[in-house]
Amino acid sequence: MTNEQRIRRIEKLETLISQGISAYPEKFTANYEPSEAARLEDGTTEVRVAGRIMSVRNFSKLSFITISNINGSLQLLLKREEVGDEAFEQFFEFVDIGDFIGANGRMYSTKTGEKTLRIESYVFLGKALRTLPEKWHGLSNVELRYRQRYLDLLMTTDTQRRLLSRSSMVRAIRRFFEDKGFLEVETPVLQHTSSGAIAEPFKTFHNALDTELNLRIAPETYLKRLIVGGFTKVFEFAKCFRNEGISPQHLQEFTMVEGYAAYWNYEDTMKLMREMLLNVLQQTFNTTTIMLQGQAIDFSLKWEVVSFRDLILKDTGIDIDLFPEVKDLYQETKRKNLHLEHPDIESLGRGNFIDLLYKRMCRPHLIKPTFLIQHPIDLSPLARANDKNPTITDRFQLVVNGAEIINAYSELVDPLEQRRRLQEQALLKSNGDLEAMEMDEDYLAAMEYGMPPISGWGFGIERLLMVLTDSDTIKDCVLFPLTKKL
Repeated sequence: MTNEQRIRRIEKLETLISQGISAYPEKFTANYEPSEAARLEDGTTEVRVAGRIMSVRNFSKLSFITISNINGSLQLLLKREEVGDEAFEQFFEFVDIGDFIGANGRMYSTKTGEKTLRIESYVFLGKALRTLPEKWHGLSNVELRYRQRYLDLLMTTDTQRRLLSRSSMVRAIRRFFEDKGFLEVETPVLQHTSSGAIAEPFKTFHNALDTELNLRIAPETYLKRLIVGGFTKVFEFAKCFRNEGISPQHLQEFTMVEGYAAYWNYEDTMKLMREMLLNVLQQTFNTTTIMLQGQAIDFSLKWEVVSFRDLILKDTGIDIDLFPEVKDLYQETKRKNLHLEHPDIESLGRGNFIDLLYKRMCRPHLIKPTFLIQHPIDLSPLARANDKNPTITDRFQLVVNGAEIINAYSELVDPLEQRRRLQEQALLKSNGDLEAMEMDEDYLAAMEYGMPPISGWGFGIERLLMVLTDSDTIKDCVLFPLTKKL
């Protein structure tokens, strides 16, 4: 946009004001959305719509105008003989593409069959001082698309559809859990410890309390405190923060849905998550079949269930059960020429090393919905150990299209065992594993008051949307992703 264009628009604004026309009026009462009006019968009168002008096609005595908002668009017809000379001339004198107008009129269809509002009167609703971009669709500067998401939403249909799907998906998830008897709750974002997940936290400082705090990495331990307090079914849409590396599948600020059910185990949760996902697909996309990497995947078919050990053995030839020490497992991966890129690979504990091996060598190949079960206990500090094999946990992850979209397990409710595991995590953290968990004495105290059997789950809204829309990067699935400061 040139500075001359902006100056010209400001001049139009000043002329509007000088003629007593409100450039930014208080309100306009519409009775239809543009997309709703486009479905009305021809001849419908007293139709009032409002929107941003996206295009104008001028002829000698008439103009076709397209207005739109996030939900759709509508064509308007402005004719000199129907609105009068003054209103007709004012439109061309003062109005630009990008401005807002409100219009009243009646519906008809053009010769090409396009539903159109014949304007009987219109009002000016807002002046845009900057011109909309003309070449946005071919924009190769992805960072600019994220930085100016408002323009991306205006100009890119795929962005509109994807982020509208996000809102539909959130609504469907919330209603599903409420219909199943779960109560929505809220827990703290500012926490003294970074428990509930294996991740490095963001740190902040509380001036009044003169103490350092963490932004939560997960709501888990506070939701479990509610189970101690008598709640039996809870869930939360929780904004979480993890100071992790940037990748196409990770956001440092994201929305997690996490929930817990007393007296359940992880197999109960597997059934719930399958039912939820099928419901979300139907409510959001009106189908249970979606395209992933060129394949039509029907989620209503049976989902595969595979153990962590069997999956790694199949894809790498390594039996992780034969390597109880992380240093020996690391040497085995080098012997097999498996290149696992990680900046601090030698400081990882056994659980995080196995997780790295799985993420590099196995996960990208899982396209159809797959329940991954029987995770090593080293990788699951808050999960319940399996009764028959205490080296693994009663846990599952749902993997689709090479991404983990749901993590769930039967919870560890033994406070003494939990203390022992958190002590092991604290030792790993002191030895350089930044993603290991911290000791959380307050949570351990809550556990000692007694917990029933519990199963819980967590999943990220952005990750789920990324998978279900087959998006290339998770940043496409959040309205305003973090960008570098200019």
